[in-house]
Amino acid sequence: MADNMERFEQQAVLPDLDEAIDLHRAALALCPLGHPDRSISLNNLADSLNVRFEQRGALPDLDETIELHRAVLALCPQGHPDRSMSLYNLAISLRIRFERQGALPNLDEAIELHRAALALLSSSHFLRSSSLDNLAYSLNARFKQRGALSDLDEAIDLYRAALALCPLGHPDRSMSLNRLGNSLNTRFEQRGALPDLNEAIELNRAALALCPLGHSGRSMSLNNLANSLLARFEQQGALSDLDAAIELHGAALALCPLGHPDRSISLNNLANSLNVRFKQQGALPDLDEAIWLHRVALALCPLGHSDRSMSLNNLANSLDARFEQQGALPDLNEAIELHRAALALCTLGNPDRSISLSNLAIGLDTRFEQQGALPDLNEAIELHRAAFAIRPLGHPLRYQSLNNLANSLRVRSKQQGELSDLDEAVELYRAAFALLSPSHFLRSSSLNNLAKSLLVRFEQQSMTSDLEEAFGLYLQLPEISHAVWCKDLYAAKSWAASAEQLNHHSALVAYQTALELLDRHVTVLSSFSRHFDVIREATSSIAMDAFSCNVRHGALTTAVELVERGRAVFWTQLARFRTPLDELSASGGTGEALAEEFKQLSFRIRKALDALDVSLEDRSSQIRQLIIQWDGVISRIRRLPDFSRFLLPPLFSDLQKAGEDGPVIIVNASRYSCDALIILISQDPAHVSLDITQAEVSELTSTFQSLTSHAGTSDHKTESYKIVGVLRTLWRRVVASILEVLRKFVPRGSRIWWCPTAEFTLLPLHAAGPYEPNSHNFSHFYVSSYTPTLATLIRARRQGSRDASSQHFVAIGQASPDRAKELRCVAAELDIVAQRVAPVLSFTSLAGSDATVQGAFDTLSQKQWLHLACHGMPNQEEPFESSFAMYDGSLMIKDIIRTRLQDPEFAFLSACHTTVGDKWSPDEAIHLAAAMQFSGFRSVIGSMWSVDDDVAGQIVSHFYDNLVDDSGRLDCKRAARALHKAVKKLRKQIPFEQQIVFVHIGV
Repeated sequence: MADNMERFEQQAVLPDLDEAIDLHRAALALCPLGHPDRSISLNNLADSLNVRFEQRGALPDLDETIELHRAVLALCPQGHPDRSMSLYNLAISLRIRFERQGALPNLDEAIELHRAALALLSSSHFLRSSSLDNLAYSLNARFKQRGALSDLDEAIDLYRAALALCPLGHPDRSMSLNRLGNSLNTRFEQRGALPDLNEAIELNRAALALCPLGHSGRSMSLNNLANSLLARFEQQGALSDLDAAIELHGAALALCPLGHPDRSISLNNLANSLNVRFKQQGALPDLDEAIWLHRVALALCPLGHSDRSMSLNNLANSLDARFEQQGALPDLNEAIELHRAALALCTLGNPDRSISLSNLAIGLDTRFEQQGALPDLNEAIELHRAAFAIRPLGHPLRYQSLNNLANSLRVRSKQQGELSDLDEAVELYRAAFALLSPSHFLRSSSLNNLAKSLLVRFEQQSMTSDLEEAFGLYLQLPEISHAVWCKDLYAAKSWAASAEQLNHHSALVAYQTALELLDRHVTVLSSFSRHFDVIREATSSIAMDAFSCNVRHGALTTAVELVERGRAVFWTQLARFRTPLDELSASGGTGEALAEEFKQLSFRIRKALDALDVSLEDRSSQIRQLIIQWDGVISRIRRLPDFSRFLLPPLFSDLQKAGEDGPVIIVNASRYSCDALIILISQDPAHVSLDITQAEVSELTSTFQSLTSHAGTSDHKTESYKIVGVLRTLWRRVVASILEVLRKFVPRGSRIWWCPTAEFTLLPLHAAGPYEPNSHNFSHFYVSSYTPTLATLIRARRQGSRDASSQHFVAIGQASPDRAKELRCVAAELDIVAQRVAPVLSFTSLAGSDATVQGAFDTLSQKQWLHLACHGMPNQEEPFESSFAMYDGSLMIKDIIRTRLQDPEFAFLSACHTTVGDKWSPDEAIHLAAAMQFSGFRSVIGSMWSVDDDVAGQIVSHFYDNLVDDSGRLDCKRAARALHKAVKKLRKQIPFEQQIVFVHIGV
């Protein structure tokens, strides 16, 4: 028997193994109960059957192995020297059966057996490290099934203990480091505690260091470290982590040459990390390379390969992504053919067949949207029906099938006017809605689909029952429990639009609901996560429309509250939520613990929303439980002294404080009406109805942007008379009527603040006027400032001013930046600033090769007053990439707002386009001036278009002359008047468009 097993182990000849098993059976038959060798014989047969199971995968062999190990254990009572080994062997076989069959009782029993085995092993026993490792591995497996964090915590403690038994030089140390690192990475994904992730990265690095070139475990270690760095990138957004992960995956791939069994997996890992970078940066070369890698991986999965279907789908999905970016139909057509090929591999009975049917159907739906070919839509409908047919009641994807089929039928009904298709779609939407529990995270989306289809049928057939049912459904939205899904926002927005269109009384509730949902989303989601862009898209215009609706209904204070909640969403998240959390953390004790719990739950919710690889029902249950916990933490925080309104939006009584030093004028553009509200400190808002439509405001904005696109450049002559024409229209249709009301409340010469919304944010309201002889423009009456929101202005005032003796001024100038046109007058401008400021305040200058990105950061973190003379580089497509051009690169918005500044006071941004933000979401105010303001600068001067290099110095000179108060001190509250006076003095000396280019923001 020994010879046969030895020959099998050397040559892997299965007949030898079969013969060995037969001989072990014969030997066992000669060892009846009570025989001293029976235990050894049972073990020998079990070992041989286990080897054959590993070779052939026949479950009867594994089942018999388990029964033999049970028999051995029965022969090893308490106190028997072999009991721990017997418990260990049985536990491993049960865990293997769980991995093959998924029966959790096997895993539960394996865990208890491993515990019992471990309890019998002394701290120096040679099996202790392996026993610790196997118990941890089994607990980890159970965590993945049931999600009990206690199992994961225990597994991590056990892995730590196992690692302690594998000192430097131990052959298992690398594996032990990797397993502990991977478990910490998993716990980070659940709880979001960065120390876990950082430790995982260090452990993965240590494991990699033990796997030099040529080590069999090097490829796995490279992949583990890459995955941890990807996780940190997703949390903190440091591109260096993402780039390192891609490099590591590339190195792992290099260790998997042609013929290597892991080459296909490694190709996919690298492709997936490139896809992540593409989603972050939008660089098509990354997506192109990912597609190429998926093609190479697919070539390694010929017909019959177990991974071929997955590889077909990966390539198809990447081609779908490129089609979404570039709209190239060949990509979509190829993706469809790949989905067809994947479907052909999923024959009847294959568990992936319904998903493959659905993927192909969705591709055909997309192609129909592009080309309008009815055969594509008809085939998609049949495929959706086929997928639905194999998703019976209880199937986790049944809801998806009902919804997909209903969507396609609704589209065909719209195309062909078939009422039967619409009727069937309504019934399918009803059935889908009925499948979801009241707290299911998809309920709002399902409700919206059903309501919209009912309203379409109402428009066609005028059945009031459809109208009543649709709005009855929408009125359930505020009651949906624990909503934190972007589809909630789409549903509320759809409700508001339908209520406006049909003049339904629920419009006010719809807007209120939409903005309450927005608050929840903004609180949970990271500002830099992909969900944030989805939220902005979902809520575009909702705040402005809510403002209009409430104004039309006479609810002026509510209008102010709602428009404040729904605009500048990014900055709201940054300031309104981050600051209270900082204060809570700083309160110590209970407050600090609750702040940490809140952060971790918010992170886990984000991760749950990203977990696209588990079923909808599992996601719903997980998200629901997390939100219940999250709401509980918020309730406990609100019971603490001084935190009763934690994360609640400000009331009008709070927002009215913005008018303390002068009125704030909200100027709103909505498709339903254009209005202004004047916020006064001691009375209700004053309403001004504007004689202009949103479309006209948009047209005016477009004209003005075109006229100023080259303003301030020496090689282009601006047609000032055309700019004046726009300003006259702005005066006649908007500002004159506001001035008429303002003059009733505010004396001439006072300061006022503009708070524009939508397209109004792109127009120089402060410069409007009739521009005629013997007439007065707006600037003759009041000194204008701007603020993106009321809360921003209130915060700036509350910050207060530091003692002048502890303040420092820095002037940063960069005339010759990396890859940009030279600015001739920067040195002279810095000299002017130095002459005016150095006598009254501690002064530093940073210019030329010293004005680097790092130099600017280091200076910004220490100085309270800033003058910045350089190129401003707006990016309207990717506003977070907007930057100031330094000697060695770009000082970007996204980096500025991560910098902790020390009580900053004032910033003069003598650069171009510093108030130019997102082309598609101007209300978000994501621009350079806003970045400075939300980083803490109380008062900021920025530009609306290009600044003339020569003119800037003249304005700067007169500005700083007026900034010094009577006692010889700089006062940032004088900035608006100082700019006003400087421009007034230079009115006859500088080009017209340069007289109005600079604006003041803040106190």
